[in-house]
Amino acid sequence: MPQDPRPLPTHLGESFRVSAARASGVSRGRLRSRDLDRPFWGVRQRVGDRLEVRPDDTAQAAAARRRVLAYAPRLSPLAFYVGSSAALLLRLPIPVDDLTVHIGVLHPHRSPRGTGVRGHQIMPHLVSVREHEGLRIASPASVWVQLGAELGVRDLVAAGDAIVRVPRGEGGVRRDPGSALATIEQLRNAVDAGPRAGAAKLRAAWPLIRGGAMSRPEVHLRLDLADAGLPEPELDFEVRTDGGILLGISEIAYPTWRVALEYEGDHHRTDREQWNRDIDKYDAYRRAGWEAVRITRAHQYGAPGRPATAVQRVRDALLRAGWTGSGTDPSRTQAQEGTW
Repeated sequence: MPQDPRPLPTHLGESFRVSAARASGVSRGRLRSRDLDRPFWGVRQRVGDRLEVRPDDTAQAAAARRRVLAYAPRLSPLAFYVGSSAALLLRLPIPVDDLTVHIGVLHPHRSPRGTGVRGHQIMPHLVSVREHEGLRIASPASVWVQLGAELGVRDLVAAGDAIVRVPRGEGGVRRDPGSALATIEQLRNAVDAGPRAGAAKLRAAWPLIRGGAMSRPEVHLRLDLADAGLPEPELDFEVRTDGGILLGISEIAYPTWRVALEYEGDHHRTDREQWNRDIDKYDAYRRAGWEAVRITRAHQYGAPGRPATAVQRVRDALLRAGWTGSGTDPSRTQAQEGTW
C-alpha cells in the first residue's frame, strides 16, 4: 500500500509556487505527489477531499472559483482579476461556461499570457482596482461593465442585482446600505466612463436592476413575470402579521394580494433544518392569510417532457387573491427607473 505523502509546510497555503515550496525544503518528488494539482505552470494546488458548495453557490461556480484562486501565487503586483474571474471572487451569480482565468493590467503594462489565462490590457480611466479578501480585483462596478462582453441582458441584470443588493444581518436585520458592493449610480457611471464591449446590453440591463434578489434564477423569474404582464413585486420582503410580528422574509412578494414567492434551491430539500424552517414558515404565512407559491428550477426552466410553469403558478395565485389581471401593486417600493 502506498504511503501518504509527507505533510507540506502550512504557510504555503492551498495554492503555492513551486519556487516557494522548494525554498521551504520541499523536494521535487514531493511536488509530483498525487495530492497536488498543477493548475498553472509553476503552481501547485492541494487536492481537496470535498469541494465546499454554499447554498447560494453551484458546484460549477465553486470549482471555477477554486481555479481562479489557484492563479493567485502567479499574480504580479501590477495585475488584478477582472471580468468573470473577479465576479466569481465577489460571488456574483453568473453562469460558468469555462475555466479561463481573466487577469487585467493597466495600459501600457503588458498583460499576462499562459495556458488557461486570458490577459486584458485596460485603459486606466475604464477601471478602478481594490483589494478583496487579500487579492487585487477590479471594483464591483468595473466588473459589471466588463461582464457586458460575456453575458446576455438577463444575466447582467442578475449580476447587477447582486452588486447593489443590501445584505441582511443576523435575524433578518438590514445592514447599512454602505454594505452593498456598489450603488446603481456607480454602475451607470462605469458604463459612461468610455467605450465598452457590450455597451448596448449594459444600457438595456441597467434600468431592470432592482437589488433585492439573492440568486440568478430569482432574477430570471422576476423578469419572466414582468414579460408576462404581471405586476412588479416587492423583493426581499418582510412578511409580518397585522400586529407587526415578523413571520419570514420572501424573495418575491405581492403585499396587496398577500402572495409570496419562494424560490427553492436543492438545499431546501437536502438541509433538514432548512426543510423544517420552511414548513413552519409556510404554516405561519397561511395562518396570517398569505399564500406561498413554491418555485423550483423545474418550474422556472422546465424539464424533459415538462414545460416551465412558474409564471402560470404565480398568475393563478394572484387571480385567486383578487388580482384582476391588470395594474401594479400600489404598496410596492418605487423601483429604480430611467434611461440614458
